[in-house]
Amino acid sequence: MPVASPPLQTRRAELLARLARPHHYDLAIVGGGATGLGVALDAAARGLSVVLVESHDFAKGTSSRATKLVHGGVRYLAQGNIALVREALHERTTLLANAPHLAQALPFVMPSYRWWERPFYGLGLKVYDALAGKAGLGKTEFLSRAETLRHLPTAQAKGLRGAVKYWDGQFDDARLAVALARTAAARGALLVNYCAAVDLVYHQGKVAGLSCRDQLTGEAYTLSAACVVNAAGVWVDELRQRDGALTAAPGSRATPALVAPSQGVHLVVGREFLDSDVALMVPKTADGRVLFAVPWLGKVILGTTDTPRTDLAREPLPFPQEIDFILNETARYLVRVPRRADVKSVWVGLRPLVKPPDEAGANTKGLSREHTVLLSQSGLVTVTGGKWTTYRAMAEDVLQTCADAGLIPRRAAGITTRLRLVGAQTGEPGVHSVVASPGPQSYGDEQSWLLAMPGAEVALGWGLTEGMVRFAARHEYAITVEDVLARRARLLFLDAALAASLAARVGEILEQETGLAPQADEFIQLTHQYLCGPA
Repeated sequence: MPVASPPLQTRRAELLARLARPHHYDLAIVGGGATGLGVALDAAARGLSVVLVESHDFAKGTSSRATKLVHGGVRYLAQGNIALVREALHERTTLLANAPHLAQALPFVMPSYRWWERPFYGLGLKVYDALAGKAGLGKTEFLSRAETLRHLPTAQAKGLRGAVKYWDGQFDDARLAVALARTAAARGALLVNYCAAVDLVYHQGKVAGLSCRDQLTGEAYTLSAACVVNAAGVWVDELRQRDGALTAAPGSRATPALVAPSQGVHLVVGREFLDSDVALMVPKTADGRVLFAVPWLGKVILGTTDTPRTDLAREPLPFPQEIDFILNETARYLVRVPRRADVKSVWVGLRPLVKPPDEAGANTKGLSREHTVLLSQSGLVTVTGGKWTTYRAMAEDVLQTCADAGLIPRRAAGITTRLRLVGAQTGEPGVHSVVASPGPQSYGDEQSWLLAMPGAEVALGWGLTEGMVRFAARHEYAITVEDVLARRARLLFLDAALAASLAARVGEILEQETGLAPQADEFIQLTHQYLCGPA
């Protein structure tokens, strides 16, 4: 088997030196989440010159706070959105093939406690299989009561009639984001985290670039670009409205908000509460929402909520009723009931749902999960909405819009369909089990480079080694303790107290590697927010 090429260095000083050089880019992208990184990779793969700036770390926002599912969207099927489901099922297979070290197929069991549930939901899931066609991951099966309890030994047995088993996918969202960034960089793109876009640059009334600022030093940079893509997720309206205010005719109405944020809360508990490598899915809770209990990296994710939120906090707090809702609903389906004291971590993400016209107060459960691409009069391209599973298709749609508007050269689409990401580029890197405890497997065919790092054998805790911290600093854009313990390793999302205990040592290693302040104390303060606390 061929050996993976040495990983590219991501030293910040070198990235900023490139950013300072005069250059006219084909494409400048604002936002380093799933959507922006997908656009950067697709554009770079087509041979375009690309720069991307992110005000915080890559995937710091919604893109590291997903339910970790690569899915077609069973609930969207129930809503009759066949086109969205079909696209997502196709993209699900593509993602699993391009990043087998970070994503895998996962069986889901939907228990039935009423006579009509198994045939009703089973029929819908058979349609799900049919829509997937050759892209299916496994056949839907009807399970007896005994078979259900073999799959889910901790499921509530009283009143159980059986279940339906179906297949979807699971992945590590933040590590996939870093893999997208690194794969785009290998194709020539310049990506810089902790560099905020502060304004748009105009020439003769048209967007011609960006003004940005290094968040660590305050140094300003001006970027010249033929096309600017606003991919800031739930925060896209800030740039849209600034663009609208600068280019609008006198007396015209302000640019209306595009995004209606929805808050999703997740609780993480020990594996013993599910005791299975199969996920539990409840299609309709007491208030009509969906509930998951998903094995992930040696723990279990419970969630998620879908609650309207008006502010756009970078670290949103869960509402007390959301925590109570998840715990109370989980208690209806599991024999061992998780309490607040059992919760290892609570994390919240804001979904950028697209707001329908004149429906500012719409319930977020009813808003579109599809993405939207808009072109302003000045030429600013904005994309928001969608979900992780369809990031690649979203990127193609964005570049199609840019090319149709004459903002970038038209190049053949589809190049990323079979473009394996960093870690999966030399034959078959081996499939990583995302349900298992974290380890070197998530590095795919870069494991040999990881194991050659200084401190590769020095364990810090929960699968993290000193070598992984050094690898993150040298090759994965990590600067702060949070970058490492929240997103390069996932400890903050798995066990906030354990993450806090490792912060000082991780900070020491990072400072040796980068010469920058690792912000260990700030991270320890952040971990308090991820602890569930008393009722």
